[in-house]
Amino acid sequence: QVQLVESGGGLVQAGDSLRLSCAASGLPFSDYDMGWFRQAPGKEREFVATISRGGGSTFYADSVRGRFTVSRDNAKNTVYLQMNSLKPEDTAVYYCAATFYSGSVKSADFGSWGQGTQVTVSS
Repeated sequence: QVQLVESGGGLVQAGDSLRLSCAASGLPFSDYDMGWFRQAPGKEREFVATISRGGGSTFYADSVRGRFTVSRDNAKNTVYLQMNSLKPEDTAVYYCAATFYSGSVKSADFGSWGQGTQVTVSS
């Protein structure tokens, strides 16, 4: 059974940093691209970042590029999202997800999802 468990969310002030982690089990982690998505209240889930199975390729939404960094440790079956210079508009529930489709940023291509972790940024 595939499990993705996010952690690291919290309440911070604008300009602060947070690092989210997502621990995976039940799947051959290094065979999957990993993504981060987020959903703010009243809004649709949106793509944040993705990282290739080997970690050599990353892609970001325009809204977070330059502030967020996605990384992974295949030895620990864990993917990370380092979030710097946080803004109130980054407030959302953040989800990690796994896909067998290389290079995809579409949520429909991600078959396994975590339960999410809340990030709240106050102004």
